[in-house]
Amino acid sequence: MLLAADLLSANVGLIVWWGLVFLALLLLLRRYAWGPITSALTEREETIASSLNRAEAALEESKRLQESNAQARRENELQAQRLLREAREEAQQLREREVLRTREEISALRNQAQEDIARDKEKALQALRSEVADLAILAAEKVLQENLDGSRQRVLVDRFIDDLSAQRHNQFPYEA
Repeated sequence: MLLAADLLSANVGLIVWWGLVFLALLLLLRRYAWGPITSALTEREETIASSLNRAEAALEESKRLQESNAQARRENELQAQRLLREAREEAQQLREREVLRTREEISALRNQAQEDIARDKEKALQALRSEVADLAILAAEKVLQENLDGSRQRVLVDRFIDDLSAQRHNQFPYEA
């Protein structure tokens, strides 16, 4: 119990020494701890404020870039649509030109074929006239039993065939 009574009694010398140690500790802390701690805190606060400012600037820049990218994307989409429309129009024009060229070629081939047919028909008619003339001369020689010269007979038969052609043409004007 004695020990417990000593603990509860006030010892003035001990209180003074504890006060002096406490003041010395406060002075040491102020000189060596408070200054570096407060400057470190201030520096940290400035670093955080600077980081926040940079983050806000970066956020603004990213928003600006995002708007710029959106605008560029819209412009690219419009350009792509324009290019697609132009390509379709060009393809349509090319198709129309090819159809027109094909029609012209078909018309030219048809005209050529008609000319070839007319030429072949004329050749066939000439051959037929010649054959008919020869047959008519032979028939006339046999009927007349007269020996006319061949060139005179040919002229007479050609004239006769031409007259027949003219008569036939007058009867059937739509035949070629």
